[in-house]
Amino acid sequence: MAVFRPFRAIRPLPVYAEKVAALPYDVMNSEEAAKTVEGNPYSFLHVDKAEIDLPAGTDLYSEAVYLKAKENLEKLVSDGICRQDEENRFYIYRQIMNGRSQTGLVGCVSIDDYINNVIKKHEHTRADKEADRINHVDYCDANTGPIFLTYRPQQEIAEIVSGWCGSHEPEYDFVTADGIANTVWVIDCGETNAKISELFKKVDYLYIADGHHRAASAVRVGLKRREQLPDFDGSEEFNFFLAVLFDCNELEIMDYNRVMKDLNGNTPEQFIEKISEKFTVEPAGDAAYKPESAHTFGMLLGGKWYKLTAKEGTFNANDPVESLDVSILQNNLISPVLDIHDPRTDKRIDFVGGIRGLGELERRASEDMCLAFSMYPTTLRELMDIADADKIMPPKSTWFEPKLLSGLFIHKLK
Repeated sequence: MAVFRPFRAIRPLPVYAEKVAALPYDVMNSEEAAKTVEGNPYSFLHVDKAEIDLPAGTDLYSEAVYLKAKENLEKLVSDGICRQDEENRFYIYRQIMNGRSQTGLVGCVSIDDYINNVIKKHEHTRADKEADRINHVDYCDANTGPIFLTYRPQQEIAEIVSGWCGSHEPEYDFVTADGIANTVWVIDCGETNAKISELFKKVDYLYIADGHHRAASAVRVGLKRREQLPDFDGSEEFNFFLAVLFDCNELEIMDYNRVMKDLNGNTPEQFIEKISEKFTVEPAGDAAYKPESAHTFGMLLGGKWYKLTAKEGTFNANDPVESLDVSILQNNLISPVLDIHDPRTDKRIDFVGGIRGLGELERRASEDMCLAFSMYPTTLRELMDIADADKIMPPKSTWFEPKLLSGLFIHKLK
């Protein structure tokens, strides 16, 4: 039974929404963020990456950065750019990219559901990344970036969302510079909000699609507040964190491709001979090859594309992790042949999100790398099956687009 409740969002006035909204903090570095906000004092990057407003060379994890983030968030409110809704509400958030839409509900989920595995995870988190977001949430006293969650289809919820969008005018409706349409509706009917909360009690599990570090950090801050207020009753805002919940049918995972620095001392001929033990290797023609089914891979080597097909016996079809394409490639080629055993840390491998296209693989393979693999995307069903089995996906298994924008909804912890 999932807890999902409305909240009093701090959010931009409609006239400022497009200027405030920003990509998540972790998709760009400080220099890129500073360039992005040029001429725009309202961008939420001033909150999420507050180092851009401090002297060059400032330690990204210093207290000064978190204090500046708090100051910038408060300024958005004091200057009248953002304001807090007077009543608890859910919000509907739709994004359209390249003609495909995804529509989710914005609200707050429970830190206890995270602790008790009602909110299921599929990634390990890193302590250093957690520490940064813990400080950011704690100093700002707010969840500033939504967690991207999904759930198995629920017809009644889908009908409420569709019906509301079809009968009400949106609060925000704008297109970002990269061509993604963002539309928000405010559900300002108490009865409808109560119905949504009640329907989510019938949902057994929620699944983190993206935002594991932000979720873990929000929970850690909530537990810290409980220690500071031992007589808490569970209704306080710090017991909940900001999330956008999508029916899994609304989402699409893109391919997450690989590029390698070298062939581990092999000649191209030796390399192909070695990988032929586990894969059928055949020329794929002149055009870049994009796999059309699971357990097939595109390989770019020496300026030529090949199709690789995993041979029988290379994986356990009954194991949801081992049967992932990213696992098959790692366990049968990247690790044994290229001697890359930890793709998280090895500098000889890099990853390219599918949003950048196969042309980016060709560019990298001709410039700073020599080998590339195009992947068939992981599916939502695979993600949920792995989470249900309490297992962890290999690194760089999923790439979601479009990214949820920050700054449209802020959840105060008190």
